Amino acid sequence: MPELPEAEAARRLAQRVLVGRRIVAVSANHDPIVFSGTSARRVAAWLRGRRVVAARRKGKHNWLELDRRPWPAFHFGMSGGLHLYRRSEDRPRFWKLELVTDEGRRVAMTDVRRFGRIRLLHDPAREPPISLLGFDALDGLPLAAELQAVLKRRQAPLKAVLLDQSVFAGVGNWIADEVLYQAALSPHRPAASLTRGEVSRLRQRLHAIVRRAVDVQGDSDRFPPAWLFHHRWGRNAEAQTARAERIVHETIGGRTTAWVPTRQR
Repeated sequence: MPELPEAEAARRLAQRVLVGRRIVAVSANHDPIVFSGTSARRVAAWLRGRRVVAARRKGKHNWLELDRRPWPAFHFGMSGGLHLYRRSEDRPRFWKLELVTDEGRRVAMTDVRRFGRIRLLHDPAREPPISLLGFDALDGLPLAAELQAVLKRRQAPLKAVLLDQSVFAGVGNWIADEVLYQAALSPHRPAASLTRGEVSRLRQRLHAIVRRAVDVQGDSDRFPPAWLFHHRWGRNAEAQTARAERIVHETIGGRTTAWVPTRQR
């Protein structure tokens, strides 16, 4: 599932290929689910001829600033993404929207499972759903004192709070598990129970993990070998970490959780 690292990789692709270019052609594949609050035809008509001024992201949401509003906003859902190519015959399967720049480069958003969304918003950062997001896990984490004050108001299990996009924008399931493993914190702990030192540790590991994942463009083969990520999948009863610690799988906050009780307190 695309999480913050994949969304940031998409933003950087858009920054490199689209910003400063004019959109000379647009193709939109009719889909009343993916095109939210608008239509494929309206999106295509509006984007054609526009110049891209900037590529933005918050959490798992991306948007393009154009020379006129409204602006297109994208959420990749469970299987979406951006793809770059040169020829129309290379258009990827399951495409929903294709933009062609004035230098002939093509960018398409795809979505196999149709959980993604394409919207036209006048001010994406100040409109739902983006305005409802919390701290961006890469660029917007507050200092430990402010973060502790936020967590003090949350009695839910720490795993559930990490996945709450109104608190931590961009954190998905594997990132939450990795953060808690590296910070040595139990996913069952009430968020309000964390000490200042534990909050600092949580914040530091969250930023470091997201930063590393972004730096390798979400390529899991390049994640450090000691990460829980490499051993957390499949609810394997015999699963162990690289340190030979037993991994336990439970459902916490409605999501499958992999953790190590001997390490996480």
